Amino acid sequence: MAFEGENDDLRAEIATLKSLIFGARSERSAIVCAEQIAFDLEPTAGSQLPANDDKPDAPRPKRRKARRNIGALPAHLPRIERVIEPASTRSPCCTGQMHRIGEESSEALDRVPAWLRVLRTIRPKYACRSCEGAIVQAPAPARLVEGGMATTALIAHIAAAKYAWQSTLYRQTQILAGQGVVVDRQTLARWMGSAAWLVRGLYDLQLKTMHGFERLFCDETPMPVLDPGRGRTRICQFWAHATDDRAWKGPAPPAVAYVFAGGRGKKEIVAQLAGFEGVLQVDGYAAYASLAGDAKMSGQIQLAYCLVHARRNFVRVHKTTNSPFAAEVIERIAAVYAIEERIRGLDAGERRATRQAETKPLMEALRIRLIAVKDRISRRSTLIKAIDYMLER
Repeated sequence: MAFEGENDDLRAEIATLKSLIFGARSERSAIVCAEQIAFDLEPTAGSQLPANDDKPDAPRPKRRKARRNIGALPAHLPRIERVIEPASTRSPCCTGQMHRIGEESSEALDRVPAWLRVLRTIRPKYACRSCEGAIVQAPAPARLVEGGMATTALIAHIAAAKYAWQSTLYRQTQILAGQGVVVDRQTLARWMGSAAWLVRGLYDLQLKTMHGFERLFCDETPMPVLDPGRGRTRICQFWAHATDDRAWKGPAPPAVAYVFAGGRGKKEIVAQLAGFEGVLQVDGYAAYASLAGDAKMSGQIQLAYCLVHARRNFVRVHKTTNSPFAAEVIERIAAVYAIEERIRGLDAGERRATRQAETKPLMEALRIRLIAVKDRISRRSTLIKAIDYMLER
């Protein structure tokens, strides 16, 4: 049995690697039970999408009608009129002057290229002829980079282009050069540093406000960082902290804050969540478990593991081994998702009552089924890993 389980495990890994390397993007995450919907941080009514491992041909929610400016351009845009007169308004038959009887008009969206200008600030000085030494002058307006060559508006535009529109500083130096303004990329980088310093207080306030709510989502992703001294990059982490209570009309607004850290260990996440008390929604990473059990935290954090991650393991097993039990687990989870979809938007008391009456028996039956199957299969199989992951959480 152990030998067969090990073979299944190896075959599953090979199949997974082949799908990652050679599979079409739409086929790399196909599946089984299309009616399932992932728990999302933005689960507004009518906007749920199927989990990213559902069948490509499965029924999907109706798409919202695309909002296009067809037939009417936005009213808030300024209108510039251009009147085009005929070459001649003399009658071709009698050469008399023709009179206007009407007109035809049309609108088209136009663009004026970015206009760089030099803002010259003049501050006159005034002195009294009778009183020696009495001089008045308006104070210089504050700027992000005092004495620099750029206004705060230009720096804000560069920051928005880089971080919101993914236009790199290197690309922006080329755009500026195309307009006859040569600025070194390092100069733009220093401006971004000044902008980051200016908004640091707002960032700290947002993070503190988010940690004041009772529910928080947390995840981390690798971030390669240049390490000039070693001549290569080192792998650091971006931790994402997020809140969004819109789906159940809770107090927390939709918000995300990213925290940079040199690693992804327990000490990094402990430092980030020092002031948080409540429910922390996470994946199965071990640092979160050690965080919740830390004596210094004194039980102030309760972990809520993500059912999507548990389901994903069974999806992977089903795709690679066509396991009937994996398909059964996915269908059982689909029933839980259906309940969540039905109670979405209700107040906390109603949702809790429904979960206790309907969801709890389903989860308890699933746990009993997982334990029963676990005792009959090899410890080397991929299925046992998916079962252990779910039972441990």
